[in-house]
Amino acid sequence: MSATATIAADTGTALDGLPRPPCAALLGWRMLEADIEAGWVRIAFDGSRQFLNPAGFIQGGFLAAMLDDSMGPAVFTMTRGALYTATIDMHVSYLAPARPGPYIGEGRVVQLGKTVAFLEASLTDAKGTVVARATSAARLVAAAKALA
Repeated sequence: MSATATIAADTGTALDGLPRPPCAALLGWRMLEADIEAGWVRIAFDGSRQFLNPAGFIQGGFLAAMLDDSMGPAVFTMTRGALYTATIDMHVSYLAPARPGPYIGEGRVVQLGKTVAFLEASLTDAKGTVVARATSAARLVAAAKALA
């Protein structure tokens, strides 16, 4: 990650000034850093007790949503707000039980094509344990059309 392209605390990315969608608010989504040139973002999430399954761990669908909400913003920031993603396919690997608490999602653009992007993300707990990883293919949509 190049120091000149690193952005911290919701400043300097195409996401600035956009209203946070309800699903992102539910997950406690907060931009921490972005490397616009590399197509990389780091996002904070809140693993709420409301997300727990009967075993006392965060239900996998919430973890998948956090991973998805780490990958899409990587494309949006890399393209300076020009392209929005519509997930075509997403594969999630659950690596460790996820307990309530803070999480960090790191999303990265692996390849940006003309109509499809290939993405990856990891989700780490406060102890530094990677609890889940994902890869995704996403259709690229002009943001003006998708966000209208």
